[in-house]
Amino acid sequence: MNRTSLAVTTALVLFAAFFCMTAPRAFGAPVPQQDGASPRPAIATGADHSVDSALCQIVYQVDRREDSLDGFRYIFYGNGFFINKDGYVLTAAHVLTELNGGQPYLLIGGAAGHPRFLEAEVVTIDPDHDVALLRATTNPFKRDYGVSFLPLATAPPSPGDAVVAAALRPVEPRNSYTSEPIIEDRSAGTVLDFEFSQFDTAQTETELFVFTHPVQPGQSGAAVISPDSHAVLGLVEGEWLRGALTALAAAKHAPASDDSDSLMVAQSEGNQSPIPGAVIPIHYAIALLQQNGIAWQAAPRDKNNADVKAVPAASDNAHSDLPAPLSLVPAPFPSQSFFGGEVLLDAAVDHTGTLSDVRVVHGDAPFLERALGAVRTWMFVPPGAGTDAAEKRIAVAFEFPQPYIPPRAPTVHQHDDASTFVSDESAPIALTTAEPEYPDRSGKSASVILYAAIDSNGQVGSVQVLRGAAGFSDATVAAVHRWKFAAARRNGAAVDSAAIVVVTFRQPLVISHSD
Repeated sequence: MNRTSLAVTTALVLFAAFFCMTAPRAFGAPVPQQDGASPRPAIATGADHSVDSALCQIVYQVDRREDSLDGFRYIFYGNGFFINKDGYVLTAAHVLTELNGGQPYLLIGGAAGHPRFLEAEVVTIDPDHDVALLRATTNPFKRDYGVSFLPLATAPPSPGDAVVAAALRPVEPRNSYTSEPIIEDRSAGTVLDFEFSQFDTAQTETELFVFTHPVQPGQSGAAVISPDSHAVLGLVEGEWLRGALTALAAAKHAPASDDSDSLMVAQSEGNQSPIPGAVIPIHYAIALLQQNGIAWQAAPRDKNNADVKAVPAASDNAHSDLPAPLSLVPAPFPSQSFFGGEVLLDAAVDHTGTLSDVRVVHGDAPFLERALGAVRTWMFVPPGAGTDAAEKRIAVAFEFPQPYIPPRAPTVHQHDDASTFVSDESAPIALTTAEPEYPDRSGKSASVILYAAIDSNGQVGSVQVLRGAAGFSDATVAAVHRWKFAAARRNGAAVDSAAIVVVTFRQPLVISHSD
């Protein structure tokens, strides 16, 4: 019976593997795939050994015979990478879906010539954001397996930043043997921009970043790293097929020329005009790790959180009584809305650094759903051992300015009834808010995230830009300084607190060309 079960299981997995796509997923309009197309050659970059030894392949082990000269046979599904010394591995959730319920294995050491299979258990999956967490049942860090793990970057990259997708893959993904060489893919590119997309079965939208290099077959789940710090910025999701950024990627790869015909030729030649890659920001993986109480290493000298060394770590926020943002994302502007909206929340940051007890002070539809979807993934530095570990309440505001048709003036919102939300335990409550002015002639969409200190009189003090381009950030900071709050209260007394302000600018319907 055991042999029969093994034969049936193997046949089913082989059948599924024949039809599964080891190439990454695509977004936007479908593009026909060429049967038998050979993978592009690997890019040599001389990556550091610590990166190489942290990578692993997600595979299904077909047989365990030790008498074969070819070694063990396996089916390749995608990539993953270790994130701590307990043997935890991050990958894309759709890599596991393609296994169709088969037992996942981690293939380690293949690139170094000493391949080993490690059985892995699925710890948790976030299908909404396509992130999954595995754990090797035999911890390779407790044996002399030569593995390492990668730190995670809490600050997102910016457009124009260099990134590298680091992956491993066999020559024959559907019929591989451990005796065969492993190809090291290093796809270098430049971040183009951030875009929102909703996966097939997801309940909310995910912010992705798009980079110029085309994603190689088999790179799903691979680590996208900073070439300087080797910190992970995200996981490879698939190809980005939507027009504007695809054209921009083609322009960046086209020969320098003022002749518009050269760009048209580059875009028309499918094999020479690269389709940019889509990446899941590591933010969603950090949220998954925090929610499950799993430690990870933050990148040293992170540009937005320089003092964060490891999470969770009690001492990192020991000198602050206010929640310190760790990893935040904006909310998408609803595609069906042609007018602006606003969402005001009163939320508690608990001892784990997650938002809890989120109260809606004001919420316009359909913006409220987008805002709540974003804050569910937000993370703050857990309070230090020397602080009051009780929940701290903060204000959260999402502004979606109406796509301006100049010379329309930005809207000022008066919330006369908001004072009814003030209680013995409440965050600052916004009484007056002002939309920022759209930066003249910029002609694009953008997001800004600010951290504003609110004193015990309800006045806005210092404002820190957590994310945002210069023109948009300047306009948003100027607007927030005009806001008025009812002060936060703790045990019935007015106290200093903070507000997170997120502004999502949508490309205007008409761009002003006045000087």
